Amino acid sequence: MARKETITKEEILNAAFQMTREEGFAQVSARTLAARAGCSTQPIFRVYKNMEELGEDLFGRAIEFFSTYCAGFAKVSSTPFVNMGIAYIRFAQEERQLFKLLFMSENRHGKSLYDLLNGNSGTVVREIGNAKVHGCKDPSGMFMRMWICIHGSACMSLTGDYDLPEDETIKLLEESYKAFLNV
Repeated sequence: MARKETITKEEILNAAFQMTREEGFAQVSARTLAARAGCSTQPIFRVYKNMEELGEDLFGRAIEFFSTYCAGFAKVSSTPFVNMGIAYIRFAQEERQLFKLLFMSENRHGKSLYDLLNGNSGTVVREIGNAKVHGCKDPSGMFMRMWICIHGSACMSLTGDYDLPEDETIKLLEESYKAFLNV
């Protein structure tokens, strides 16, 4: 009689995701994951061919988490790119390890930064359209300028070099947008 499965693929993925959130993906190995999930390594390799395959599922879970995080973020400004920027910077501050995995790793599983940001909801496309509605003559160029400012701020927060309160960050992004209109 076959042994009953005691741990599911979803439970393994959940354990890997929690480890990644807390410690970073580099800390997820078959042994550490098995210890976290309360099983041996055998169930992990029963549902995943290898750790790379697990990494792909984990990356997908992180993308979903980021998209949900941004979708639920309060709108704080009518200025294009500001809401996206505040959500992105806050994500870097609150979910440091997931931010590193998604936006600072070399292996993005075939996704560009644009793909990750735009997501299934078309966030970037919507913001570019919003900039056009607000009179921006080069909304795609504006996105690139704002993105450099936003991504730089988020990365600086990881090293402790960015400590502006949210209201000042909103003001900084709104002023940057206005300044870039004249470029």
